Amino acid sequence: MNRTQKGAWFTLGMAVLLLAFIGIVHASMFAPGDRLAGTDRVRLWIALIVVFTAVAVVLVRKKQSPAEPGSDERDDAIKKNAVLACFASVWMSLVLASTIPAFMVGDGGSIPVFLLPIINVVVLLIALLAYSIAVLVQYGRISKETDHE
Repeated sequence: MNRTQKGAWFTLGMAVLLLAFIGIVHASMFAPGDRLAGTDRVRLWIALIVVFTAVAVVLVRKKQSPAEPGSDERDDAIKKNAVLACFASVWMSLVLASTIPAFMVGDGGSIPVFLLPIINVVVLLIALLAYSIAVLVQYGRISKETDHE
């Protein structure tokens, strides 16, 4: 597994963890009780994210062998295609982020201002998911093609 694949796995794991974290924080904001109700899970997830980040950074930076190349033309082509998939997912996410609230609250409704940065972060995380999935799918396709030859 080369550095691009390891980075894609790290990005995929981090994006999933952060999306779950945003959901937990959002749920704890509306938990009944005082201001600290539901924050125990948030603290646990913060610790989980810190541990995952530390372990993943070490594993991504570590080379499997001294002869492992940094990047080649195939990796560059895979990254280019993944960026295109990421760009398409950003546009689709922005269209959905613009139209779904209009259907939910109607033309006369309003959205709390604190939700706008959360929507932007979720769009970013969806783009990271699309990028990492596109990289991993392309590497999976390549490995299947080389196995059949």
